[in-house]
Amino acid sequence: MGKIIFYEDRNFQGRNYDCMSDCSDISSYLSRVGSIRVESGCFMVYERNGFTGNQFFLRRGEYHDIQRMMSMGMMFDTIRSCRMIPPYRGSFRMRIYERDNFGGQMYELMDDCDNIMERFRMTDCQSCHVMDGHWLMYEQPHYRGRMVYFRPGEYRSFRDMGYSNMRFVSMRRITDMC
Repeated sequence: MGKIIFYEDRNFQGRNYDCMSDCSDISSYLSRVGSIRVESGCFMVYERNGFTGNQFFLRRGEYHDIQRMMSMGMMFDTIRSCRMIPPYRGSFRMRIYERDNFGGQMYELMDDCDNIMERFRMTDCQSCHVMDGHWLMYEQPHYRGRMVYFRPGEYRSFRDMGYSNMRFVSMRRITDMC
C-alpha cells in the first residue's frame, strides 16, 4: 500500500521510524522530524497528534529538509501525526454547501475546481458530503494555501472541525497522484 519513513535529522540521518498506516503520535517514536522519505503511496502529515492542526500532502519522493519546506509554505514547524491515503481508482463525487449542516447553495463536483467563487459564484463553503473519492480542499484559489484532506463521509460543520478561520475556495481530487 504505502510506506513513509520519518528521520530525526536532515538528509535522512539519525533515528528513523517506518510507517505503513496511520500514526496518531509520531513523537512516541522520534523526538522530532528532520526529513521524510515516501517510498510508496501518499500521506497527509499533521502538525499535531491525533491528525489535527495544519496538514500537508506528501506523495512519493524524498524530502531532505522538513524545516526548509516548512519555511517555504507548509505553514507549521513540526510533524506529529500522519494518515495514509489509500489508493483509489473509482469515480469522484462531492457536494459542497454554502452553510453548516448542508444549508444554503449546494453544488456537486466530479472534477477539480480551482475557484468556487468564479465557477459557482459561491463566496463560502461551510460543509460538504464526499460520496466518492478522496479530496484536498484549499483556502486559496488555484490549489494554494493551507489544505485539508477529506475522505468519504459527511462533514456537517467545518467550524466544529476547527476550521472556523478558513475559507475553502478550491478543491482537487486525489487521483493518480498516489
